[in-house]
Amino acid sequence: MKKFKKLFSRFSLVALTIVFMFVGNVMLVAGLIWLFYVWLVELFPPMAPWLQLAFGVFSWFVTFATALHAANRDMVPETKLPWILCIVGLNLFGVAIYAVFSSHRPTRRIHRAYLEMRALAAPYEERRFTVAQTQERLGRWADVSEALYTANPSAVLHSGTKTEFFPVGEAFAARLLADLKGARRYIFMEYFIIGRGAFWQSVLDVLVQKVREGVEVRFVYDDIGCMGKVHFRYHKTLQKLGIKCVKFNPFVPVITNVHNNRDHRKITVIDGTIAYTGGINLSDEYVNLEHPFGHWKDTAVRLEGEGVRGFILMFLKLYNLSRREDKDFSVYIPQTYEAFEGEGYVQPYGDGPRPMYGRHLGEDVYINILNGAKEYVWIHTPYLIIDYRMREALLQAAARGVDVRLVTPHIPDKKLAFSLTRSNYAALMKGGVKIYEYTPGFIHAKGFLADDAVGVVGTINLDYRSLLFHFEDAVFMYGTAALKQMKEDMERTFEVSALQTEEDAKKSVVWRGLCELAKLFAPLF
Repeated sequence: MKKFKKLFSRFSLVALTIVFMFVGNVMLVAGLIWLFYVWLVELFPPMAPWLQLAFGVFSWFVTFATALHAANRDMVPETKLPWILCIVGLNLFGVAIYAVFSSHRPTRRIHRAYLEMRALAAPYEERRFTVAQTQERLGRWADVSEALYTANPSAVLHSGTKTEFFPVGEAFAARLLADLKGARRYIFMEYFIIGRGAFWQSVLDVLVQKVREGVEVRFVYDDIGCMGKVHFRYHKTLQKLGIKCVKFNPFVPVITNVHNNRDHRKITVIDGTIAYTGGINLSDEYVNLEHPFGHWKDTAVRLEGEGVRGFILMFLKLYNLSRREDKDFSVYIPQTYEAFEGEGYVQPYGDGPRPMYGRHLGEDVYINILNGAKEYVWIHTPYLIIDYRMREALLQAAARGVDVRLVTPHIPDKKLAFSLTRSNYAALMKGGVKIYEYTPGFIHAKGFLADDAVGVVGTINLDYRSLLFHFEDAVFMYGTAALKQMKEDMERTFEVSALQTEEDAKKSVVWRGLCELAKLFAPLF
């Protein structure tokens, strides 16, 4: 019965729809080209040989020009080779596929709306410190902060912000519910996944109660992220309860690659003074009420104070891409913040598809941390499907004598992603990178920690989807209390994780070949 339900679930139907759209698009193009050729031959029978030659020359020219365009296009280098293979191998059909599916950019309407929201937010995103002040406060790590701000002026460095790190979902859930119950003005929540169950119901009960008390509640969830978790009109259900709910980037059966631009963020903002982010979605497995993959290891961070402003504006900008309700963001930004002394510095930032974001900021920050580290860089990531830039940064840091360690899952949630993750072990271990697998189960945390000084907690995985296609968020921290808590958690995690060896990474020739083929096309999807 369960298999029958899965077969006819919305997720399965959408997947089949995407496959049929792709196949149908190829067949349509093929049919039109063939009919055009047949029509010409029937219209001019004596010219058939010449038409065949002309058609061949035309096909070759268009294929060559398109392959040249792909080779010189401003996109991630790893995406160029598979597209060139597709174009050359499938000729005009490959050209058609490239024309439709090679762009992961949001629609022009969304891009224009985002620019409008960015303009509305700009007055509240003025930098707090000059370059010289940043250098004085952050020392050699100031370059990471400045590079982030230069690429994304919304990523403002803040001081006086209290931070608290949560090493497991259970601790996060308890603190989150307590803060939600204390809300007085508004609650903003933005999550990739909500799943019906005890955890989500406990959150929903509080949100409904807060609506009755007059608190404004806004909620964003991702349509494809929640497929199979809630029904397709669930946003209407929440709206009837008084929650201003948006279903981000709803799936429609149209031939486009914009469906790849998912909202992978996990953000909660309460009254403009408290914010949460991290890897934890609002579903039972994230807080270990269910155990589909053993113990679910996830993390989050809580901010209180001035640094929350970054998350307020991050939420409002994306929320208003779907519902343009606000012309004045100031009503949601506190006039003053309690200053928490000696709490270090935080820099919340968003990332997303180009051209809305000028660079791939998530990867830039990770690489800049690796390049600046002198003692160690410890990393938690559920997936390790990386490009040449990231692999070289990891290897170069290890070559300088930096203690580079990664913790990945031992029990996978996605078998293909797990195979691709393990296929990267050998090259990294040969270069001195230490890789651990979290033996109690699945680790979903996304964290970087370096030299007891800086760290990142957020939603950004080490895979192509997070680094290229999704809307993501994170917070860069320097000298905060959360960093000490992160280190303690990472040390405990190493103790229950298995250090991998080159012998562990050895696989059969067939397995390696299949992984290499999958890695070739991984950047496209």
